[in-house]
Amino acid sequence: MSFDYIGLEQAITADGIRMVVPQGIPSPWSEAAKGFLHLRQLPWQAVYLDQRNEAMKLWTGKRSAPVLMCDDNAPIHQWQDILTFANQHGQGIDLLPEGKAQQQQILALCESLIGQNGLAWNRRLVCVDKGLKGEAGGYPDFIANYLAKKYGYNAADAAGYLPRVVETLKELSKRIQQQQAAGSSFLFGQQLSAADVYCACVMAFFKPYGEEQCAMSPVIRTVFESLSEAEQEALDPCLFQHRDFIYQQYLELPLKL
Repeated sequence: MSFDYIGLEQAITADGIRMVVPQGIPSPWSEAAKGFLHLRQLPWQAVYLDQRNEAMKLWTGKRSAPVLMCDDNAPIHQWQDILTFANQHGQGIDLLPEGKAQQQQILALCESLIGQNGLAWNRRLVCVDKGLKGEAGGYPDFIANYLAKKYGYNAADAAGYLPRVVETLKELSKRIQQQQAAGSSFLFGQQLSAADVYCACVMAFFKPYGEEQCAMSPVIRTVFESLSEAEQEALDPCLFQHRDFIYQQYLELPLKL
């Protein structure tokens, strides 16, 4: 379901679902949230994040994205809460199964992809670390310093970020291959779940779609496409095959950044 970008003043006074998202960046957290609203056939409007805007901070309670606002209800910040909101509203494809045990398994898989210390989190810190050290492929200095403070970068822990990325990529590839061998195109069972959406969106951190499908900030594209030898080796083609299948069958292209 398509959406429109509106200004902050209009968003504050509007009814329904509005969501603050970054501009020009295929953030896995925000793109997955967009995908959830699309899959649940929920109409919504987007607002670009402006970290310096005090009115936006007052409205959303944070200087980050995504933040989902619905009518006059409290802001929804956490990925689990945005997922839960989407799954409980609308009438499209279910993002989580009904069984509690299966839900817990899928949420654990989502956590490994998108949660604190998960794949996307550690990949971001890898790029922060390179930027702070002035290495090629890192975030520009001012972005690296901002993200380092915001997301808990610790120089003493930096050596562990890349190994965790590589380990998770290998585990994810193994899971996809096992599922394919069992006749499934999905990460869990025989149907789409939130984990598939997160997995597809996280791949932008390693190989974003080209400009025709993903017109993004050139500076951030350079960062996302800069991979260590270990990351390149861990990125099995099945990861991108899964990504392409999910986008082509369930999500929207081109990305609307």
